[in-house]
Amino acid sequence: MLLESQLDRVLGFTPEKFGPAVLPFLAALVATAIAILPARWLAFRLGAVAHPGERDIHSQPTARLGGIAMYVGFGIAAAIFSTHPDTLGLLLGSAAITTVMIFDDLRRLRPLPKLGLQVGVSLFFILAFNPVFTIGFIALPGLGVITFPGWVAIPVTLFWFVALQNTINLLDGVDGLAAGVVAIVAGTILLAAITQQKWDIVILAGALIGACVGFLLFNWHPARVFMGDAGSHFLGFALAAISVLSVAKGAVVFSLAVPILALIIPILDTAWAIVRRRLRGRSIAEADAEHLHHRLLDFGLSPRETALTFYFGTAIFAAVGLTVYGHHRVLQGAIVLLLLGIAVIFLRRWRRRSARIHRSDDADWDARRDER
Repeated sequence: MLLESQLDRVLGFTPEKFGPAVLPFLAALVATAIAILPARWLAFRLGAVAHPGERDIHSQPTARLGGIAMYVGFGIAAAIFSTHPDTLGLLLGSAAITTVMIFDDLRRLRPLPKLGLQVGVSLFFILAFNPVFTIGFIALPGLGVITFPGWVAIPVTLFWFVALQNTINLLDGVDGLAAGVVAIVAGTILLAAITQQKWDIVILAGALIGACVGFLLFNWHPARVFMGDAGSHFLGFALAAISVLSVAKGAVVFSLAVPILALIIPILDTAWAIVRRRLRGRSIAEADAEHLHHRLLDFGLSPRETALTFYFGTAIFAAVGLTVYGHHRVLQGAIVLLLLGIAVIFLRRWRRRSARIHRSDDADWDARRDER
């Protein structure tokens, strides 16, 4: 009892406060892991397969429909445990975007039709369930609550949904990267919801984390399955919807600060990709290999180290976002530990590089000696 009171005083959370998320997390994890096998079978059956050469980090054909398994895991957990009255709307919207993007995994849609589908599904969802999934206000310190009229709220919300879908989609370039980052962001939303005592959001966030972790069991490098566009758009859509629901019951300072800050690295990477392509006279939808995760791979980090670096960076900014809720002391310590983790990863890279240079020098010396 004394330990719990100390944890609550320092962290703001006691173990029992995570209770509502435990069963949804486990159910989503198990259901996703079970659904992976039929999703892989279906991907090979339909031809939704990434072949060697399409990506540099895999050497054998890999199924692309892992997103179906994540939706199934999340959907089962949410359907069983969620107490939020609008869970059905969330599941229907997520199912719609997942289904539509399966066609992209099968046919590789051109950028404009793909964007049109994102906008169409998201807009229909927002209008169908307006105002539940609409960003109708934002609270700023010193200014109070700023309420958006409908003609502003709908476009703002639409931009939020489409932006998160594309951000997660562009992030999905290294084994384990997108699912791990989304799990961290969902975990941040979960902690914020605990602080606000929004237990229905805790349940949904726990289910989303479980789906991501269940998928990571098969997507960690070397990946046996990819989430595909169906998976990345499902994750982006679900994050957008849950984050809007999490602030729908009352205004909080910087109401969307937590998910925005937690995703600031991929958001800035996406924004820079748009600027970079426009400056070069190229289409903003044209793919390239200059995203931050590509840069880290070129720098010499392994796929696992690249994913972990993103995890640490995401967690650092997520911790900054949580300071909105007053958790300063423990979050300062967490940031220090996470920075140490990044430092360890880059130290490992430097040591590998030094060892390769040393071996190369030894080989050159041996070659010159043999010539003599």
